[in-house]
Amino acid sequence: MEIDKAIRESSDGRLKIKYQNATYVIRRSFSLYEFQQVAFSFNGGKDSTVLLHLLRAGYYLYTKETGSFKDDMDSQSKCPIRTIYFESPSAFPEINSFTYDTATVYELQLEIIRSDFKTGLEALLQEKPTKAIFLGTRIGDPNAIGQEQFTPSSFGWPPFMRVNPILDWSYRDVWAFILTCKVPYCCLYDKGYTSIGSIYDTEPNALLRVPHQFGSKGNFKPAYLLSDGRLERAGRRKKIFPKNECITVMSNGLNNFDPQQNCTYSASIIAVGDEILFGSVEDKIGAALCKKLNTIGWKVMYFAAVRNDIDFVADEVERRKCKDDLIFLFGGLGPLHSDVSLAGIAKAFGVRLAPDEEFEEYLRHIIGNECTGNRNEMALLPEGITELLDHELLPVPLIKCQNVIVLSATNVLELEKQWECLLQLPSCPLVPMAPFISKHLSTKLSDVEIADVVSKLQSDFLDIHIGCHRKSRTGPLIINFVGKDRARIDLASQRITLMFDAGAIFEVSNG
Repeated sequence: MEIDKAIRESSDGRLKIKYQNATYVIRRSFSLYEFQQVAFSFNGGKDSTVLLHLLRAGYYLYTKETGSFKDDMDSQSKCPIRTIYFESPSAFPEINSFTYDTATVYELQLEIIRSDFKTGLEALLQEKPTKAIFLGTRIGDPNAIGQEQFTPSSFGWPPFMRVNPILDWSYRDVWAFILTCKVPYCCLYDKGYTSIGSIYDTEPNALLRVPHQFGSKGNFKPAYLLSDGRLERAGRRKKIFPKNECITVMSNGLNNFDPQQNCTYSASIIAVGDEILFGSVEDKIGAALCKKLNTIGWKVMYFAAVRNDIDFVADEVERRKCKDDLIFLFGGLGPLHSDVSLAGIAKAFGVRLAPDEEFEEYLRHIIGNECTGNRNEMALLPEGITELLDHELLPVPLIKCQNVIVLSATNVLELEKQWECLLQLPSCPLVPMAPFISKHLSTKLSDVEIADVVSKLQSDFLDIHIGCHRKSRTGPLIINFVGKDRARIDLASQRITLMFDAGAIFEVSNG
């Protein structure tokens, strides 16, 4: 069989491992379910094209193992599996043509759905009972979060087993298979398309554009020449996020008010970790990060600690991603079952969590032989929105997903290093502004005695944050003034000092 032969003769060790694992899942499926009770979902794209030929190879290997193999070239090239195709009016004509031509060549039993997919699938499965469906899902698909190679259908859908033989394949793996096995694929991929959706949301990937020459409009290189698989979906039209705008605090009628000095960018901080919520670990990273942001003039608008749960992380990122200039997220990174931060970010932005070969190379230098190259969970990053922020002093780059910066720091010392490296990067998203400055007063007056005065003072100085706290129940009350204008802070502190007897309120070095 030509597919199996091409892989065996290949020198690509990674591809061989991927092939062996995928065909094992396929052979296992054929042993679990009757052939007429399984189906294959084909859409003409590169992933399902790869799966088609893996099914052919898997069927060939399965029939040899079970003794039902027919030793003739024609039977070796076929896998007459029921094939489901959702024909959409918004599909590219080239996709439709490729699908029907492929079905004819390989004698696929094409079953066409022309309604919405769920309704059509329900009707089809009622007519032809189906226990399992092979899908070309790769890890990182929005619907792939939480899936394994064998995963029951979602709640509300007709019951069947989703079989995902290429769940752990990367963009590079897909094209390595196609080129090694020399299988035909849709012609759109030779025209610069790297991820194909509908005619309304898909265009050639600009990263593959050939520069204009001699007055031409410019062409595109084929999809397999995309060097960074993380940018596979760069040809999909994305939602436009609001541009970052600085927040200018109120001047309260001050004549010498300086808008530039008082301009403030905002940030949110999300800490991920059950250990923080159980009180097992004291979060010092979050407090240190707040101080660092304040020193460059950024205001922290929101701070949250969430469980090690994909949905909790996704909800927090979703809630903040369009409200603040930047989101800093730390915790929940690594190979453990509780390390779900990147999957949560991917879900919040509606993208796939996909293998990133560049990041995997960084990890390989650290992990060494412990990384087999088969499936490194730590090298799965949100696809199409991820930027690696590399610095020579960092063992691995920081991860930036749209306006979310993921910090891998596990203590304050590591945070110090990552923060300094971040500020030194040419592409640093942090715009240095006038820093926040503070002043702290102390008093033994009771809260009741001072409450009305502080409230009136806050309304008069809206450009300054005035807060109060006690370090202990019986200790002095600390009044904090935080802002960007030293003169305004001094004026506010003098005013409250003069409203009480001399010595009742005095300045202290820190809060």
